[in-house]
Amino acid sequence: MEGAARPLDALNAARNKRVLVELKNNKQFVGKLKAFDIHVNVVLEEAEERENGETTRKLGSVFIRGDTIIIISPQ
Repeated sequence: MEGAARPLDALNAARNKRVLVELKNNKQFVGKLKAFDIHVNVVLEEAEERENGETTRKLGSVFIRGDTIIIISPQ
């Protein structure tokens, strides 16, 4: 992630890689970052919902609204 001049550059570097997305409601999702926009709406593929580090369900492709996200972290 070094050299990311703007926040969206960091997301671009994570495209097609596994990321952890944490939401305001404390839900966590892990999946492959396929797409995002300027509002940080994201699409994950092979997504799993996690609770306390444990996978609670496998979801496949998901769209997550950017205004619900507090953290996106490469895995």
